[in-house]
Amino acid sequence: MRTVLLALAVMSVLFSGCAGGSGSGRGDNKLIIFHAGSLSVPVRELSAAFMKENPGVTILTEAAGSLHAARKITELKKPCDIMLSADHFVISSLLVPEYASWNIRFATNEIVIAYRAESKYSSIFREDNWADILLKDDVIMGRSDPDADPCGYRTVFAAKLAEEYYGRPGLADSLLRKNTEYIRPKEVDLVALVSSGVIDYMFQYKSVAIQHGFGYLELPDEISLSSPLLTERYGTVSYMIPGETPGIRKEVCGDYISYSGTVLDRAPQKELAMKFFEFMLGEEGAAIFRKCGQEPLVPAVADDTDAVPSSLRKFIAVVPAK
Repeated sequence: MRTVLLALAVMSVLFSGCAGGSGSGRGDNKLIIFHAGSLSVPVRELSAAFMKENPGVTILTEAAGSLHAARKITELKKPCDIMLSADHFVISSLLVPEYASWNIRFATNEIVIAYRAESKYSSIFREDNWADILLKDDVIMGRSDPDADPCGYRTVFAAKLAEEYYGRPGLADSLLRKNTEYIRPKEVDLVALVSSGVIDYMFQYKSVAIQHGFGYLELPDEISLSSPLLTERYGTVSYMIPGETPGIRKEVCGDYISYSGTVLDRAPQKELAMKFFEFMLGEEGAAIFRKCGQEPLVPAVADDTDAVPSSLRKFIAVVPAK
């Protein structure tokens, strides 16, 4: 019995840092990162490389839809050092300035439609017929929740942009009404559904499709949210996401896909968090993102360069004086 009690006590100590609370009982070298689900693979690789270079450091990571990750900070008051979002809008609108002072865009991505070789009609799935195939009665598709996950509302954007691009009134509504029972909290939750054959296709980030070995269809730039040159076009579509106050929604407009991050102002391990952020923005971090099928932004882009800590400014694009 004493052995069992001792084991439970050890487990309690080990896992107390993962629980909600003030974080005052955490070890000096324990870093907490909240991140978008689509960053799970690169964050795992970054964490392993950083811990190898910094013996004694432990990194605890928690994946969620970016909107849910932000609300863990703003509503649940969970301890967190670093927030990495799939959309810079989440940090700039929900965390800055009350919880964070700066926001740096560090990587890009694009919306694709991913599938298995065994998915229905995959052998003839092309840019000129993808919408017709997805709308077939015997085809099942999935997407992530636009109220919880940037990939979800970006799928809404892509559907609306496709309607305009192809000149097909009603296309967006038809796509978004189909198979709503297969909407999941975050995009990586769809991976198992496609892998097991429960669904045939999913709207997904290109990086996630590559990481999991899926086939995927690249959409025109006008639809995929991949090009900074088409920001004005993307901005013609929008979605109302849940705001900070229950029952109140706020508008998020289309933009090219850019991932961003910040170190929380009240990060329990702020110095260590800054060191990790420098590592992520450096050459080794960029190489890890490329290895994981995601293109890093080099140089990175800050919403407000003046607010960026001096140690990170060497990684930031210089904004010409007006």
